[in-house]
Amino acid sequence: MPQVPVEALSFTFDDDWLASRYDNWSFYRKRFGKIRSQVKAVDLLAIDPERTVWLIEVKDYRRHPRTKPIDLAEEVAHKVFDTLAALLPARVNGDVAEETKLAKTALRAGRLRVVLHLEQPATHSKLFPRAIDPANVLMKLKTLVKPIDAHPLVVEMNRMHSLSWTVT
Repeated sequence: MPQVPVEALSFTFDDDWLASRYDNWSFYRKRFGKIRSQVKAVDLLAIDPERTVWLIEVKDYRRHPRTKPIDLAEEVAHKVFDTLAALLPARVNGDVAEETKLAKTALRAGRLRVVLHLEQPATHSKLFPRAIDPANVLMKLKTLVKPIDAHPLVVEMNRMHSLSWTVT
């Protein structure tokens, strides 16, 4: 089973899935990310057996609150756009066989899905507030990525919306 760590979380996918920590790809880090400033990447790229590409951004605010001034939904949308823009060049010009194979498979996708995995403190406290309303982020994300995925998801470990992977 492919297991991909992101921050303090571990994502486990079934054996028939392809999954990779996209923001660690050599092509993204050493080449595509240098095209211009502010190029971003989603954390995970996963492809299920039905040829659906899952672009997964992970935010874990259980220990440290969000400090970035950019709106969370806008940040995720920016990362999704830049990741999609990098897939064709990664497939054509990538140097790492596993990356080019995954990019090639992603480019044959039948469907694209966007997921924000958002972890916050389980209970609200002054020290660790539950400051982000997932419903508000989802509403804005829907408008921003609608041409890519009309039904993006905002999930957390306790509310996975029957997704096919697990997070621990």
